[in-house]
Amino acid sequence: MTQQSQSKTGETKKQGVHAVIAAIAIQLTLGVAYIWSVFQTGIANSIFDGNNAAAALTFSILLATLTVGSVIGGKLAAKYTTRRVIFIGGLILAAGFFLAAFVPAELSWLLWITYGAMGGVGMGFTYSTTIACAQKWYPHKKGFITGIIVSSLGLGGVVFTPVVEKLIAVFGGTEAGEQKTFMVLSAVFLIVCSIGSIFMKNPPDGYITGSAASNAVTVKSYSSSEMLKTPQFYLTALTYLLACMGGLMMIGFAKPIAVAKELESTATIGVLAISMFNSAGRLIWGMISDKLGRINTILILLTGSAVLSLLVNLAAGYSIYILIAFIGFFYGGIIGTFPSLTADLFGPKHMATNYGFVLLGFGAGAIISSQIAGFYKNSLDKSQLVEGYIKGDVSAMLPAFVIASCCAAAGILMMFALKALIKPKN
Repeated sequence: MTQQSQSKTGETKKQGVHAVIAAIAIQLTLGVAYIWSVFQTGIANSIFDGNNAAAALTFSILLATLTVGSVIGGKLAAKYTTRRVIFIGGLILAAGFFLAAFVPAELSWLLWITYGAMGGVGMGFTYSTTIACAQKWYPHKKGFITGIIVSSLGLGGVVFTPVVEKLIAVFGGTEAGEQKTFMVLSAVFLIVCSIGSIFMKNPPDGYITGSAASNAVTVKSYSSSEMLKTPQFYLTALTYLLACMGGLMMIGFAKPIAVAKELESTATIGVLAISMFNSAGRLIWGMISDKLGRINTILILLTGSAVLSLLVNLAAGYSIYILIAFIGFFYGGIIGTFPSLTADLFGPKHMATNYGFVLLGFGAGAIISSQIAGFYKNSLDKSQLVEGYIKGDVSAMLPAFVIASCCAAAGILMMFALKALIKPKN
């Protein structure tokens, strides 16, 4: 190899490192989506007249439309450039949060459109495109590199939780400071996505060579239309729907559940716990999946989720934070492993769009889980007015987590069906 070609190769490698760093920064800011429980009570009371299910629907719409944005963003990235799609996504996301700051209670449904739909589409434009770009730079370590990228999103919850709590307090406290905080977050999204997009670029054709190429798994790259004709896609998307239920319920209601357990003064620990372990789970389980295989890893994660969801009512005192942490750890593993499973099954070329379609399962799960958890949370609030109610008992929410456990168990069956269908070597 000539000195000139070595220099060119080194420069190209630097571009890959820069792309990964930019993806980490962007995903870190997207982690704001995972601290909704910090906003939940204040938004429910100030905008939705105390209706927890209606408030939680805002969070669910964001996650659901994130899937739509991922599909659209993936198609646009293939036609134009990843850089342009991420920049546009940042603009849409920032605009959604900015407009959400001005939604009045008499037009509460506008929060579903601004924070929910616009925020979700903007996040979708940036979410799957950054993952796909990073995977293309390191195809021989998909689980590891995907874990790094998506763990940044989980870590964003840890970083932003105390910041958002402080901002809410500065802007007037619960029921007053949430919407003003949206304006600050809008500026953060705009700045980070605009700067980060400059460094997001796919590697040139044939970049991965030598030992890296020998370690990379060659998989037929399915177009979206081809993928949608396979049973593998439907089993994968349906399992994603079933797998995420318990984690999403806890993400949306970690703080209210801690308050119900008479831990109001430390309830924010629940948000931090699920954010930290969600982030760690994405990275650790992503690495494990490179060794055990994606399907085997997901089977372990589903089993753990099914068991943990049944323990919410039994956890007493500060042990609820340990349970919240473990639920977040297993949920993070699920989120960190499905992108790599999608790339394994359907190839890297159309990964951004294909994963967007797989995310439709996740989006449906987000809507369903929030409505189930919100319904039983409303029952919990009403039960406090009943004579003989023991404060600290969250049994009114137990049916929601039983449903989540059953869904995880059904997901196990789906994964066994997928395993039998493709007969993986791993």
